[in-house]
Amino acid sequence: MSREPEQGLEEAIGLARAIGLHVVMGEVLPLRKPRPQTLLGGGQVAHLAQQVETLEIALVIVDGPLTPGQQRNLETALGCKVIDRTGLILEIFGARARTREGRLQVELAHLTYQRSRLVRSWTHLERQRGGAGFLGGPGERQLEIDRRLIDERIARIKLELTDVVRTRTLHRESRERVPYPIVALVGYTNAGKSTLFNRLTRAEVKAADMLFATLDPTMRAIELPGGRTAIISDTVGFISNLPTQLVAAFRATLEEVLAADVLLHVRDASAPDTAAQAADVASVLEELGVTRGEVPIVEAMNKVDRLTPEQRARLADGPAGAGIGGEGIAARVVVSALTGEGIEALLQLLSEQIGRDLQSYEIELPPEDGAALSWLYRHGEVVARSDTESGRVAVTVRLRPADHGRFLKLHGGQGGPESGQGGGPGQGR
Repeated sequence: MSREPEQGLEEAIGLARAIGLHVVMGEVLPLRKPRPQTLLGGGQVAHLAQQVETLEIALVIVDGPLTPGQQRNLETALGCKVIDRTGLILEIFGARARTREGRLQVELAHLTYQRSRLVRSWTHLERQRGGAGFLGGPGERQLEIDRRLIDERIARIKLELTDVVRTRTLHRESRERVPYPIVALVGYTNAGKSTLFNRLTRAEVKAADMLFATLDPTMRAIELPGGRTAIISDTVGFISNLPTQLVAAFRATLEEVLAADVLLHVRDASAPDTAAQAADVASVLEELGVTRGEVPIVEAMNKVDRLTPEQRARLADGPAGAGIGGEGIAARVVVSALTGEGIEALLQLLSEQIGRDLQSYEIELPPEDGAALSWLYRHGEVVARSDTESGRVAVTVRLRPADHGRFLKLHGGQGGPESGQGGGPGQGR
């Protein structure tokens, strides 16, 4: 879904401000026919050069891809540094990553991008580094040395990331042995995911009104209606034209999305291009390998506190929207992470979607077995509880079949699926 040029310009300005750049001008330039040398036409380049000189601009950002040659030619013509959209997003990621995994992934993306830009544009790349003794000779050109050093560093980072992925896999396997269902927050950058995460978990994850405020994954436990526990994961925000280097580099971070039982798609209901943003999120999810229809999606229309009464009415009456690949979403709820509006309804929807594969079991326990009863409350939905004539505690609980098997191994007990009460097919891991 295409965006209006003005909306794209506003987003690019937001990206620039996200790393503390002072934006002195922004302009939409019509591009009828891309020029292989400079991308822009000669008149447009001259216009920009005049603006750079008049406003004393130190950096020009082109909101689109530039070839290494185009970047070099524009820098020469404008007399200042020029970067493209990919370079800008990489700078943001480099400034924001905090965990070891995040920093490694950012460095990998930077190096992959940098390697493609090793061109003979600087004099030091023409230097010769000769050998000694009988090994003397022309040696490697500096360009070749730079490329070799980058390749060696990329190989080392990939090895380190393999260890990080292995550790993350072990952590995920340990959670599956618990197991708690996982809710993964996804959405366009600055849609309010971290604010909603903080509201749901009472955590203090950095939340700011800027693009890419969150880069490193954060996970917390939350209690759903009925007393069941789930794990909610805050992930990096998506964006249109996400650099391919970052999609590959952050695959390990976004593996939490692939392991999720429910995706909570947070949308900025106040954004004029919210539909286009939703389409971009769906596209990135498909790139990551989220199979169409495999995971239920709950859509949270956030920031409704910014809407007028008329806009809120249209939102409530409108269609639920498209999910991955055009598939309909499981449910939609209107919320404000800032004020707390709609949070209880959201938690109820998450509980319903997680419980789609639950079956009902009748279990009897001795009254002194508080540990077993507590386990049932943590891992299932206790529907009813009563005392039998023999003095035992009868519990009707909705559990996953795998959880019921684990309960019997851990605590013993009696009971099977309640007659006629088995849950229907659902979406589980």
